[in-house]
Amino acid sequence: MLKAYKYRIYPNKEQQLFFAKTFGCVRFVYNKVLADRIHSYQVSYSCTI
Repeated sequence: MLKAYKYRIYPNKEQQLFFAKTFGCVRFVYNKVLADRIHSYQVSYSCTI
């Protein structure tokens, strides 16, 4: 059973820059939320989210 498709993309320079900025922002937000949740858990031993 095939569960996923993989495609190779060949972005141009403008698209590469867009992807780099986008994934950089996503990584920053993910790490910030993760740090907040870890801190919340350490303070109260429960997660409210």
